[in-house]
Amino acid sequence: VQLQASGGGLVQAAGSLRLSCAASGSVFAINVMGWYRQALGKERELVAAVTTDGDTDYAHSVEGRFTISRDNAKNIVNLLINSLKPEDTAVYFCAVDKISRRSYAPISPAEYESWGPGTQVTVSS
Repeated sequence: VQLQASGGGLVQAAGSLRLSCAASGSVFAINVMGWYRQALGKERELVAAVTTDGDTDYAHSVEGRFTISRDNAKNIVNLLINSLKPEDTAVYFCAVDKISRRSYAPISPAEYESWGPGTQVTVSS
């Protein structure tokens, strides 16, 4: 499967962004999808994930501000980001779980594949 993330940009703190990840390939509907981010000089971290059943998981740092959703018919997973903070500045990536039909969202990036180039989110204070 190939993934293409989009929707990033430069926004002021407290603003909002909607990131989208378009997927090609048949595995999309049966795999967990995750959004990761990587800030400069830091490790890649999982911010949100959604299972095939629509169950969601969020990092503590973004809970209540980020909302992940998927549209299996359109092969799209979205990440709505509200109340942006300067510490949200990072490159955001979407990725697909290597194992199909998993009932939970793995945390480690090693469990995901098909990383695209990501989309830059920059939050000014």
